[in-house]
Amino acid sequence: MPLDFLSDAQVAAYGRFDGMPSRADLERFFLLDDADKKRIGDRRGDHHRLGFMLQATTVRYLGVFLEDPLAVPWPVVEYLAEQLGVADPSCAKRYTERPKTAYEHAWEIRDAYGFRMFDEAPVAAEFRRFLDGRAWTQAEGPAALFEQGVGWLRRNRVLLPGISVLTRLVNTVREAAADRMHSVLATAADEADPMLPGRLRAALRVPAGSRWSELEQWRRSPTRVSGPGLVKALDRAAELAGLGVRRVDCSAVPANRMALLARYGLASKAPTLEGLAEPRRTATLLAMARHLDAVAIDDALDLFALLMATRLINPARRASDSERLGWLPRLARASRTLARVHRELMRALDAAALADAGLDVAAAWAAIERIASRDEVDGAVALVEELVPDDDLTADAAMRVALADRYRTVRPFLPLLGESSSLFAAAGGAKVLTAVQALPGLAARKVKIKPLLGADIDAGLVPPVWKHAVYHHPGLPPGAVDRDAYVVCVLEQLHKALRVRDVFAVPSLRWGDPRAQLLDGPAWETVRGEVLDGLGLTEPVQTHLRSQAAVLDAAWRQMADRLAEAGDTAIVRVVPDAEGRMRLSVERLDALDIPASLVELRELTAAMLPRIDLPELLLEVHAWTGFLDAYVHASGAEARMTDLPISVAALLLAESCNVGLTPVIDPNIEALTRGRLSHVDQNYLRADTHAAANVRLIVAQATVPIAQAWGGGLLASVDGLRFVVPVRTINAAPSPKYFGHRRGLTWLNAVNDQVAGIGAKVVPGTPRDSLHILDVLLNLDAGPKPDMIATDEASYSDMVFGLFGLLGYRFSPRIADIGDTRYWRAEWPGDPAGDYGPLNAI
Repeated sequence: MPLDFLSDAQVAAYGRFDGMPSRADLERFFLLDDADKKRIGDRRGDHHRLGFMLQATTVRYLGVFLEDPLAVPWPVVEYLAEQLGVADPSCAKRYTERPKTAYEHAWEIRDAYGFRMFDEAPVAAEFRRFLDGRAWTQAEGPAALFEQGVGWLRRNRVLLPGISVLTRLVNTVREAAADRMHSVLATAADEADPMLPGRLRAALRVPAGSRWSELEQWRRSPTRVSGPGLVKALDRAAELAGLGVRRVDCSAVPANRMALLARYGLASKAPTLEGLAEPRRTATLLAMARHLDAVAIDDALDLFALLMATRLINPARRASDSERLGWLPRLARASRTLARVHRELMRALDAAALADAGLDVAAAWAAIERIASRDEVDGAVALVEELVPDDDLTADAAMRVALADRYRTVRPFLPLLGESSSLFAAAGGAKVLTAVQALPGLAARKVKIKPLLGADIDAGLVPPVWKHAVYHHPGLPPGAVDRDAYVVCVLEQLHKALRVRDVFAVPSLRWGDPRAQLLDGPAWETVRGEVLDGLGLTEPVQTHLRSQAAVLDAAWRQMADRLAEAGDTAIVRVVPDAEGRMRLSVERLDALDIPASLVELRELTAAMLPRIDLPELLLEVHAWTGFLDAYVHASGAEARMTDLPISVAALLLAESCNVGLTPVIDPNIEALTRGRLSHVDQNYLRADTHAAANVRLIVAQATVPIAQAWGGGLLASVDGLRFVVPVRTINAAPSPKYFGHRRGLTWLNAVNDQVAGIGAKVVPGTPRDSLHILDVLLNLDAGPKPDMIATDEASYSDMVFGLFGLLGYRFSPRIADIGDTRYWRAEWPGDPAGDYGPLNAI
């Protein structure tokens, strides 16, 4: 049977009780309402009544009738017997004395509760549409698609088929989706340019006299934050743009599937890509080239942003501040002199006013000269006028004067930046982009021969803080403007416009126009059915919104009831703030002391942990889980070499500890020779095999009894770990709070309540986490899909809550200042607002 993608635990739990249902499941599936009890009717004997409801609730919970209706945990029998008033639950054993009774009851239950058979043509067609839509729109593995299929069948009251039937269907649907994607992409590439597939294949080969193929050169991101570094980054972007992959219409393929295919290509080595069959090879190379095209532009703009921040704006600000600090002693002395002169002059004027007589100028000058001579007063006035010439020369304006001196840093990349075909603008950035496109001409202009005039520039792009630097350079003839200052001014406006996406890049993953990702009109109608089927959103939108409003209403009422129940002792209260507005207040909780028993337990478990070497640990975990067997050859063929797990373990150790191959090579052990390790590294260690190995670890962790006691995997915590990156790379971003004067990365790690790392992602610097968290959740390695996601504040917003909700997650950030949080309630036309007691005032 094609069950290779399911774990033994998943197979054993399919259509069977896997332990005792939780309390929540008991109350959801096994609680009998009046309709249930009415259907029992006047059946004779407690064993018939109890057996009937055992089957009815079991099929509600599992989605299938059991061959043995009594193969249920005994507490479930007792729970149902208590509700039915059956004094002796053991009477259920008599239910199977006449086997046909159970079958007759099953047929009756199927019809009464509206269960449908899987092999009914309408049901099969509806389920296939769901699987096709899900497989096409969601880049998830077969196990996840299997679980989604089981969930759909249970939600729609379809009796589960045999497990082999469902797994074969999942494999068929996934293969069909992959074949469809490869065919669509290869056809689109050939239609756009028949020569394009050949150019992509040629990029895999190493040219004569070179050490790198074109593909490897495209993969290499810039590392130096400098003008020449940006020139190389723009050259790389221009070379990828010249491939012509942007002309290929890939809109029919979902973006997440394109991203997954591109990740596979980037993680594979050139021989592996060369060996792929058509059309898969062309599709993979196309997806990878389009991804690299966008990445190259993003890298160039990342480098531009870093260059502006670290090599232009910050140094200019430091230089300006240093210069202004040098002014301060002279300016202080001059200001002190003028202040004393002003005070003496005011006294003379006041005295003349009181005496109702004219000012005695000679006496006034005599008083002033007792403070400072006329020459000293004139010198102080001249100094103040020099250092503070007008209102425009603020600290920011002085910084722009210093920034204009950085023109030589930006001069090398101006032609490539201005001629880039990847920059576009919204209405708010149109003038900025026009000015940027004119930069190559300004850079080539010999301003000593032909000065730049005010009519040659866009004065509207020169803000007040730049006017002094642009228009008042002392070495320019009258009417001329400073070309260097204006160019840097335009680049600063470009930097600001890029940050708010008034200017954006196409294609781009990080600097693109977010509005372009919103589908509307025919584009949305084309994919609407598949997207909604994949998300399980098949009901009308008004019905969906009303159900969400009902959930919100229930949460408000539950909170109000709990506040009323707690009374005056409640830690959470509704209190007025300083302005009289009512707010939610959460008093500080007292810390709990660590009990002596916990200290003793920690010491006991620490003493039980053995001291072993890391290689032994990897091989012992492999003996428990077989996770090293997930590292298969790139061709998919079975490994024919002995002791392959030892070679893989050595490579994992070398990479994780960043020590290279030398410490793990042993020429006396065949599995640890340099040739063997190099072969295994090239053919076995890939992103997909790492993920497959992690799947086995996650599944094995879920079978540990204490992990099962911790939770069922439905709660996940996603948090970021910050790491300083010592090597030179533009992908490490500065953050003084975490990295001081250095740069670093953030590793977002998703850990479920069984303490298993189910997914992770590396992002530059210290990002706004929420959407990166969502990306992690949509690309989990294994484990059940978590319902609740706990994070820190994670840059939450109403939009983020909505996105998580649409995708089936409960986003639960730990909000620091809950009192200032904005609360919402739903009101529908014709429906009065709910009464939530003291919460109404919030």
